[in-house]
Amino acid sequence: MTSPIGNPLGAFATGAVGAAPAGAKPANEMSKDMFLKLLVAQLKYQDPTKPADGTEFLAQTAQFSMVEKLNELAKSQADMLSAQLMLGASNLVGRTVTYTGADGTEATGMVTAAKFTGSSPTLRVGNTDVPLSSVRDVHN
Repeated sequence: MTSPIGNPLGAFATGAVGAAPAGAKPANEMSKDMFLKLLVAQLKYQDPTKPADGTEFLAQTAQFSMVEKLNELAKSQADMLSAQLMLGASNLVGRTVTYTGADGTEATGMVTAAKFTGSSPTLRVGNTDVPLSSVRDVHN
């Protein structure tokens, strides 16, 4: 089949290059470029008297494509959830809500604004910012 090759990640796998830059993918997450580099290295160093089966490479490529599409689907779902939360929060403006405060007590007030900073929308009730997840009841 194939001959083993040296560590394709080089210094990255040993941590010799220092900390990863901000926004970089974790070392255990395989990118498309890394997959293609590994595939080319596998082809380059294979034993010419025993070439690798083409269906094996096709299966690896199909598996990687499936994982890539699943990642895209997960991101799409997260974006849709975020949009749905924003829509729900904006629909509460002008309505009276009952919510659990930071101290654990329930309070009631009218929503005057909705903010969309961070991962969860925040409602402005009186002088208090209330996370959408703290709302327990909505009144007309």
